[in-house]
Amino acid sequence: MVPERTAEIEDTVRAVLRDILGLSVDRAAAFDATTPLFGALPELDSMAVAGVLTELEDRLGILIEDDDIDGETMETFGSLVQFASGKALI
Repeated sequence: MVPERTAEIEDTVRAVLRDILGLSVDRAAAFDATTPLFGALPELDSMAVAGVLTELEDRLGILIEDDDIDGETMETFGSLVQFASGKALI
């Protein structure tokens, strides 16, 4: 992976979570690869997951199919960034 592009994708994922979930800049900035998301953030319910994925598609110019998503995709910030990177850096 291209490190610059990976950092850009991480920043985009962080911004999407802030915007869709209404998180503060400081709270989202504190996320690292191990920060739990789905099931740990009360703001991230199933409707919010759909919003996050749709916004990632728009901002990263990617296509996310239903069968691309599994239980691990939204488990942690790192797994979501890895997923988005895998789609964007193909």
